[in-house]
Amino acid sequence: MAQTREHSKEPARQPGKMTVQEAGKIGGETRKEQLGPEGYSELGHKGGQRVKELIEEGKRAEGQDIGDEGEPGEEE
Repeated sequence: MAQTREHSKEPARQPGKMTVQEAGKIGGETRKEQLGPEGYSELGHKGGQRVKELIEEGKRAEGQDIGDEGEPGEEE
């Protein structure tokens, strides 16, 4: 038996509205068209580097050692 909207787990949607996920997907696709594949890849790399910096800043704020080898706070 098919479920009706009122019995569905999905919330009812108003016409013309979209979810944050849908908006993000559309925005990402638009940006990819603007930048092209290489530009979009570079943008992703920059974002990844920024995340790495933020993680390192957070670890420093917590007083953890940051090294290229081993786990944070691990001594040799």
